[in-house]
Amino acid sequence: METTDNRLLLEECGGKHRVRISVDRGGTFTDCVGIFPVEPTAKDPSGERVVVVKLLSEDPTHYSDAPREGIRRILEIATGRPHPRDALLATENIESIRMGTTVATNALLERKGEPCALVVTLGFRDLLKIGNQARPKIFDLSISKPDVLYQHVVQIDERVTLVGYAMDPRPAAQNQSDETNVVVGRSGEHVRILKTPEWATVRKQLQQVFDTGIRSVAVCLMHAYTFTAHEEEIGRIASEIGFTHVTLSSHLSPRIKIVPRAHSATADAYLTPGIRRYVDGFASGFDAGFGDIRIDFMQSDGGLAPVEHFSGLRAILSGPAAGVVGYAVTSYSESEKISLVGFDMGGTSTDVSRFGGEFEHVFETTTAGVTIQAPQLDINTVAAGGGSRLFFRNGLMVVGPESAGAFPGPACYRNGGPLCITDANLLLGRLRIEHFPHIFGPSEDQPLDMNATRALFEQLVADINAEMRARHTAESAYQNKAVEEIALGFLQVANETMCRPIRTLTEARGHNVQNHSLACFGGAGGQHACAVAANLGIRRVFVHRLASVLSAYGLGLSEVVHEEQSPAAAIWSNEAQQPLLARLEKLSRVGCRKLISQGFLDSQIRVQRFLNMRYDGTDTSIMVPEATIGDYQLRFESMHQREFGFVLRNRRIIVDDLRARVTGTLSKVKSGQVYDELKSLQCRELCEPNTHPAFVDTVSVYFQGGYRPTAVLKLGLLNPGDVVRGPAIVLDCNSTVLVEPNWVATVTSTQLVLDNTPVTTLDVSTHHISTEIDPIHLSVLANRFMSIAEQMGRTLEKTSVSTNIKERLDFSCALFDQHGNLVANAPHIPVHLGSMSHAVKFQLDRFSEDLQEGDVILVNHPQAGGTHLPDITIISPVFHDSRIIFFVASRGHHADIGGISPGSMPPNSRELFQEGASSMGMKIVNRGEFQEEAVRHMLLEEPAQYPECSGTRNYRDVLSDLKAQIAANHRGIALLSQLCAEYGLEVVQEYMAHIQHTAEAAVRLLLKETRVKHPTGQLSGHDFMDDGSKISLHVDISEDGSALFDFTGTSPEIYGNTNAPPSVTHSAIIYCLRCMVQSDLPLNQGCLAPVRVVIPENSFLSPSSTAAVVGGNVLTSQRLCDVILATFGVAAASQGCMNNLTFGIPAIEEGGMRYEGWGYYETIAGGHGAGRDWQKGQDGVHTNMTNTKITDPEILERRYPVILHRFMLREGSGGTGMHPGGNGCIRDIEFLEAMSVSLLTERRVFQPPGLDGGGNGACGLNLWERHFEHKDKQVLNLGGKNSVFVQPGDHIVIMTPGGGGYGK
Repeated sequence: METTDNRLLLEECGGKHRVRISVDRGGTFTDCVGIFPVEPTAKDPSGERVVVVKLLSEDPTHYSDAPREGIRRILEIATGRPHPRDALLATENIESIRMGTTVATNALLERKGEPCALVVTLGFRDLLKIGNQARPKIFDLSISKPDVLYQHVVQIDERVTLVGYAMDPRPAAQNQSDETNVVVGRSGEHVRILKTPEWATVRKQLQQVFDTGIRSVAVCLMHAYTFTAHEEEIGRIASEIGFTHVTLSSHLSPRIKIVPRAHSATADAYLTPGIRRYVDGFASGFDAGFGDIRIDFMQSDGGLAPVEHFSGLRAILSGPAAGVVGYAVTSYSESEKISLVGFDMGGTSTDVSRFGGEFEHVFETTTAGVTIQAPQLDINTVAAGGGSRLFFRNGLMVVGPESAGAFPGPACYRNGGPLCITDANLLLGRLRIEHFPHIFGPSEDQPLDMNATRALFEQLVADINAEMRARHTAESAYQNKAVEEIALGFLQVANETMCRPIRTLTEARGHNVQNHSLACFGGAGGQHACAVAANLGIRRVFVHRLASVLSAYGLGLSEVVHEEQSPAAAIWSNEAQQPLLARLEKLSRVGCRKLISQGFLDSQIRVQRFLNMRYDGTDTSIMVPEATIGDYQLRFESMHQREFGFVLRNRRIIVDDLRARVTGTLSKVKSGQVYDELKSLQCRELCEPNTHPAFVDTVSVYFQGGYRPTAVLKLGLLNPGDVVRGPAIVLDCNSTVLVEPNWVATVTSTQLVLDNTPVTTLDVSTHHISTEIDPIHLSVLANRFMSIAEQMGRTLEKTSVSTNIKERLDFSCALFDQHGNLVANAPHIPVHLGSMSHAVKFQLDRFSEDLQEGDVILVNHPQAGGTHLPDITIISPVFHDSRIIFFVASRGHHADIGGISPGSMPPNSRELFQEGASSMGMKIVNRGEFQEEAVRHMLLEEPAQYPECSGTRNYRDVLSDLKAQIAANHRGIALLSQLCAEYGLEVVQEYMAHIQHTAEAAVRLLLKETRVKHPTGQLSGHDFMDDGSKISLHVDISEDGSALFDFTGTSPEIYGNTNAPPSVTHSAIIYCLRCMVQSDLPLNQGCLAPVRVVIPENSFLSPSSTAAVVGGNVLTSQRLCDVILATFGVAAASQGCMNNLTFGIPAIEEGGMRYEGWGYYETIAGGHGAGRDWQKGQDGVHTNMTNTKITDPEILERRYPVILHRFMLREGSGGTGMHPGGNGCIRDIEFLEAMSVSLLTERRVFQPPGLDGGGNGACGLNLWERHFEHKDKQVLNLGGKNSVFVQPGDHIVIMTPGGGGYGK
C-alpha cells in the first residue's frame, strides 16, 4: 500500500492470470484497486502488492472508458511494461475483474435509459403515474414529480382475482373453490380467472408497439406474483415478434403489490439494455473479450453477480453497496461484536448505513421517483457532501441540498462556483492547498483558490451580520461574527444534518447509537468524522488506509450472491411449518445449483434462509432469518419486540414470501483483524511530531475557540503503533483525516483508529453559549428541535399497531415551549399543522395548577383544539424543579372511536355525538399511572349512550395506539432532557423563542412582498361548499408585514358535518403561508405571529360545541386552502376534496356463531390546481391538507371482497389555460358481498375555479351501478355525501374533480 513500493508482478506469475482488479465507477471519479503477487519483504511479508489508481470518470480527450483505462494503468504498474491506449488490452495477466458502476443510477436520475413500453391489465394504464397518490414534498405547491420511464402503455383485456379475502371473519375454507375457472397460484392462493386475453389481439397490440421502434418491454399484470400464465404467454409472443428485452414482473420480483412490481419491471426494461451495451463495449476493449477472466458486477444487495446475470434493476446502489462490504469486512469483529455505522461522505452526498454482523436489507425503496422492489442494502442518502452549497435563508444557515457538482464545483475550484462545504474546510485550514492536487485553472495546473473562497465568505458574512442586526435590534445586541466563526458554523450545521439519518438507522430500529463505532470512508469523510461521532456520542472511528477508494477495495472482499424468492401467503402454524420449510429447502437447492454452474464448490457455498413474516391485519413485514435455536416464530417475535417495542400474542402470523440467499466465496477473508492488531500493538505517542519522518509541517487550523497549531503528517510514513494526539491532520494520497482536539489516532497496518477522550463526551453540559441570538447556534438547534420531533414520530410509527398510523402515517408529533407555542413539528398530515398548539394551550388553561410530573392528557374535542374526533391528541408536560418547561404532543387518526358508523367517518352525521367518543381533556396518565378504566369509559361506554351509536369497535387497537403516542411523548421528553444537559435549560428555552422570531420574520417578509404587488394591501376571495355555504376571506396587509385574515361573511353553522373548528382554519393559514415562502422555514408558532384571524362566531368555521365536524377536517380544510391560495393569486383551486370512501360489514350471526365485522377507509387523489410559477397542475395526486397513501390494488383485493376494475386518470377533467389544471382520477370498485358503502366528498356541485382566466376543473361524480340478474344495470348518481347498501356485483365509480387552470 506504500506509494514508494515499486515491486512488480512475480516473474513466474506472468501470463498466468494473477492480477485481481476491482473498479468502482462513480459519477465524478473512477477508483481502481489492483492486487497481485510480489516478492515479500521484511516490512511487508504478505507477498501481495495493492495498487490504487484514481481517475476522472469522464475524460474523452484522453480515454473513452474510465474503468478500462484504470485497468490499463494497473497492468502497466504490475508488469512494468507499456500497454498502449490505442491497442486492445492484453488479458493474460488478469485473473478477475469486479466492478461497481453508476451507469444504471445515472440513467435513472437523468432519464436516459432505453425507450420501453409497459404492458398492464386493462383499467390500469396510469397506475405508475398515480402511484401511491402521495406527493414527494408537502410544501411544494408545484408538486414536482419525476416522469414515468415508459413511452407507451399497452392495456391487456385480461383479469384474475383471488378467491376469498383475508378480512373474512368466518373460519370456513374461504380460499377453496371447485369452479373450473379457479386455479392454485404459486403462493398457494386460489385464483379465479375472470378473463383470458384474446391472444391474437395481444399480438396485434405488441406488433404496433414494435413498429414504433421500441425493442424493450415490461409486463406487469394484476396478481401475476402468484398467477404467472398470462404474463408468460405475453412474454413468449413479444419475443417471437422480435423484442430484444422482455421483463416479466412475475419472474423479476414475485411479490404482492402491483405498483412497486410494475415500477421494478419498467425500471429493468429501461435500464438493462443500456447495461448490456455498456458491458459489451467494455469487453470489446480486451484482446480476448473476457475469455478466461472472471468478471462480476456488484449488485445493490451487497453481492456480486456474473456479468451475464447482471441487470439494471439490481445495479442502482452498486457503488455504495461495495463500500458497505468494505467497512463491514475490515472493521467488524465477530468476537468483539461492536456494531458499525458506515459514513461515506462524497462530493454531492453522504451515504450512511449500519452493520451489526449481518447485512441489513430493505426490499422496497424509492430512487429518483421510481419504487424499486428488490433486495438492497439499507443505505440512507443525505444531500450533504463536499460540494453541497452554503446559504443563509430566513435567518438560518443552510447546507444543501443543492450541489455545485464537479463543474463549476466549489468556489476554490477556479470555475466561478459558489461557496460549498469544501470551501469552509479550506478557509479553516482543514484542507491544505499545498497538499491538494494542482489541477485547476485553464491549464489544469493551478492550486485551490483561497482568495476566491475568502472573498465570497466575507461577502456572505457581511450579509449575515447585517440581516441579524436588522432582525434583532429590539431584543439583543447582536455581536458580529467573524468569517471563521461562520465557516465553522456551516460545518456544524452540515454535521448535524448528516447525524439525522444515522439516528434513523440506529435508534429507530431499537439500537443505541452510542454502542456503535463509526467507519468512515469517501473522499470528504475524514474531515468530518470526529465531529459527527462526537455529536452522536460515538467514541471510536475507523478510517481505513484505503478509505478514499474503499468501495473499490470492498469489491475485492465481496461474495457472489444468487437469490431465489417465492410468494407464500400462508398462515404460520404447526401444520404449515413443514410444507413451508420444504419449499424453502427447494429454493435453496435451486440457488446452490446456480452457483455450482458458475464453478463454485460445495465447500465455498453458504445458504441463508428467510421467511417474510408479519402480523395479520398489518402491512409491516420483517424478513426473518433462519434461527439456530428455536423456530421462525420465536425469532420473528424477538425481532418485532426489538424494532417495534411490542408483540401481538393473539394475532395470527402471516408468511408472505420465502427467500433463499446463496453466497459463494472465492477467497475467505478474516474480518475485524484490526481489533486483534490493536490488542498486540506496542503503542508509542508522538510527543514531538516534528521529529518523526511522517512530519510535514505545523499549521494553524481553526477549531471552536480559535486557531490552534496543528501537526500535518503523512499516513504512508506513520508506522503501526504510532499514536497521534489531536489536533492533527493526517494526509493520504487521496484524502485528508482531521484528528480533532481531545481525539487520539492510533496507526495500525490497515487503519487509522480514532478514539475520543472523556473530555468531549456529552454526559454534562458541553456547549457553553450565551442566550443571545446567534445564527450558528440557531441553525444547529433548529435542526436538533426538528430531529427530536422526527424521532418522536419514528417511535410512534414503530410502536403503533393500526394501519392508519403505522402504514398510512396519519399522525404528527411536535414540541412546544412552556407557554404552549409550537416550536417544531414533524408533520405527515398538513391539517395537523397549527392546530395542535390550540390543544396544548387549552389544556394548560384547563388544568392550570393541577398538572404534576408524570401526567399525560388526552384530548380530541373540536372546542379544545381538536380537528375531528378520530384525531386524538396526547399531551405531556415536561417538568424541571416542579415547573413546566416544555410540552410534547402527538396526534394520530384512530381507526374507530365509535359513533353511528364504522370508522367514525359518517357522511350523514348531524350532531357531534354521532361521530364517536369525545373529550375536552382528561388525564390518561395521572402521576405516572395509566388510567385504563377512564379510557375504557370514554371510548366504550360514553359513545354507546346515544341513539344508534356504539363505542369503539376496535378497543384493543385504539388502546395500543394511545400507548404508542404516550411512548412517543416519552421519547421526546428524554431527548429534550438530553438537549438541556448539553446546552442548559435557559439556552434551550431562549432559542425556542429565537426560532419562532425567525419564522415570524420570514412570514412578515412574504407579506411585505405581497403588499408591494398589491399596494392597497387589500385582498379578497371566496368560494362555496356544495351545499351553497360560503367561505369569505378578506386579507388586509399592513406595511410592517402584519396581516388580518378576516372571514366575516362566511355562512352560518351547518346542520351537517362540514363545520370546521377554528383550529382547522389556523392550520390552513399556516400551511398556505409556509408553502408561499417557497424555501426552508422552521414551521412553528412564529409563522402565525404576524397574523390576526377573525372568524365569525357560530359560522361553520367556528361552530357550536355540539356541531358535527368530521367533514370539516377532510373537506372544508381543503376548500380553505383553495380560497387562501386564490386570494393571494398563487394557484387555481385543486380538487378541494379528499374523496373519503368507507365500506364494511357489521358483525354477523351465522350458524349460531357471532363474527366480528370489519371496515375499510381510504382517501382518493384528484387534480392539482395550476399556478403562475409552474407549467401544469399535477394529475392524480393528493393536495393541500392531506398526503395519505392509498392501498395497493393487489393488497386491496387480497384483504377485502372487492375487485378494482379501474384506477386511472380522468382525462380532460383539468381546467384549460396557459397552465392547464391537473386531471382527477376514476376509481371503479365491484363488490363481491353485500355491505354498506359511505361517501364523504365535495366539489360535486361547484367546479374547482381557475385563476386569471384559466378554465375551471371538472366536478367530481359518484355513481352507483346496480347490477340485476335479469335486467339491465341501473346507474344512480349518489351526490357528494351518501350511504348505500350494495349487493354482490354492484359497482361504485368515483370520478374525482380536476384542478383549475391558470391564465388564458
